[in-house]
Amino acid sequence: MSEAKIEFKLGSIEFSGEGDKDWVSQQLDKIIQQAPKLLAIAPIPLPAAITSNDSASHSHQPMPADPAIASQPLATFLKGKTADKNQVKKFLATAVWLEAKGKTRISSADITAALKASNQTRIGNPALCLSRNISKGHCEKDGNQFFVTTDGKASL
Repeated sequence: MSEAKIEFKLGSIEFSGEGDKDWVSQQLDKIIQQAPKLLAIAPIPLPAAITSNDSASHSHQPMPADPAIASQPLATFLKGKTADKNQVKKFLATAVWLEAKGKTRISSADITAALKASNQTRIGNPALCLSRNISKGHCEKDGNQFFVTTDGKASL
């Protein structure tokens, strides 16, 4: 009999099996059938944000989608958050609105495009607005993109 070995991770559950090829195959089939239930009780952990200015006061996790925000037009959301005058706050509020619509990673160009599509005034220096939001702990950089932290959403 040939020996088989399998290792995989599903959410935060890890499985490792070694034995007869048929037995390993059966165990894999069982886990695949139960995958939705397993993910419900042990969801995929969010990646930890790595920052140089990490502190206990900042929650460096991406915010979840929010249907209450996503259902509003951008102009209404900006006015409701009094983010239509201050450019740094407008940048952050637009990012929150985009993430509420399900966009997990955002670029400055996405902010500019969303404002333009909603007939809102443009932001003069989006890169500077992003930098200021990052320094406040309201956003986290992820490669060439960023996400809004839960602290960022709460600040609005």
